[in-house]
Amino acid sequence: MATLTDWLEGARVRTLPAAVSPVIIGTGAAAGIGQASVGRALLAAGVALALQVGVNFANDYSDGVRGTDDVRTGPPRLTGGGKASPATVKRAAFLSFGVGAVLGLVLVALAGTWWLIAAGALAVVAAWGYTGGRHPYGYLGLGEVGVFVFFGLMATLGTTWTQALALPWTAWAGAVGVGLIACALLMVNNVRDLPTDAQVGKRTLAVRLGDRRARWGYVLMVWVPLVLGVLCAPASPWALLVLLLVPWAVRVSRVVLGGAVGRDLIVVLRDTGLLELAYGLLLGVGLAL
Repeated sequence: MATLTDWLEGARVRTLPAAVSPVIIGTGAAAGIGQASVGRALLAAGVALALQVGVNFANDYSDGVRGTDDVRTGPPRLTGGGKASPATVKRAAFLSFGVGAVLGLVLVALAGTWWLIAAGALAVVAAWGYTGGRHPYGYLGLGEVGVFVFFGLMATLGTTWTQALALPWTAWAGAVGVGLIACALLMVNNVRDLPTDAQVGKRTLAVRLGDRRARWGYVLMVWVPLVLGVLCAPASPWALLVLLLVPWAVRVSRVVLGGAVGRDLIVVLRDTGLLELAYGLLLGVGLAL
């Protein structure tokens, strides 16, 4: 029987900054034009967190029943590791999606942006389809595309729109930046799993690119967001706060390009998640000021 620690591991807490950071940036962009709302920001954060946990449990379930997680470098999964039944993990995924849907309905009701219900439904479908269904797009090398769209563009711009009913260009820059770091989070995870993913036919982008190019792809995904932060300086000089992350970006880049494997990449996975959170905080505050 799975313990609380097992369920927390299954929720993949390291990935949760990928959910909160876009909301912080989106709120900062709204504040930059004098339209921020703390209440709506908190609702948006709740939606994002619930969807992130839901997709993590959905991935645990789908990869587990496919046998993808039978051999892995990281911690054992709930389904693949036999810690919880597939049906229980699947229910946990849809319960998380349900929580996100309820919070999302409250948010769009307050903002009057009812069309976002369709966007939210699409996000749930995409969350399930990443590793679920007959043709999971995560197995086709399109995982980063989904992450970029839903945990970058949609999360950031949706947050700004529900508060300001406008999309300043800084929100777009921040959305692209945070989306790329979220992609870096997925990329380094898939670089770690390259040997086993290739064996079970999981054709992630890392598998398609190969080890070396995938590592360079990770580096680009970490550094381009810093450039985008600097480009926001004309709107708010405080956006240059993102330059505080340069030493951090140098460190994780060196580790990845140095050929780290296995558990050494788990540390990079954690640090990339924290880097995304720091990016969200610094750029969000910078845009707000």
